[in-house]
Amino acid sequence: MGEVDEPQDIADRERIFKRFDENGDGQISATELGETLQALGSVTPEEVKYMMDEIDTDKDGFISFQEFTEFAKANRGLIRDVAKIF
Repeated sequence: MGEVDEPQDIADRERIFKRFDENGDGQISATELGETLQALGSVTPEEVKYMMDEIDTDKDGFISFQEFTEFAKANRGLIRDVAKIF
């Protein structure tokens, strides 16, 4: 059995996902990912592509909330750091 999902982790994931999902369609496109990351600091198109490849597990070109949740659960420390920025 994995770690318990803390209410704060769930709230952080939802807030971060909504911040990236600029058009509110329930999925994060490569453009949305790139633009939001660019606002935080400099990222290369290669870094954005790498992140999309990592998180977009069904390879449909979008990061769904489910895919984001799976990534976030596997990378709790990173998500907590990102939550401090947002």
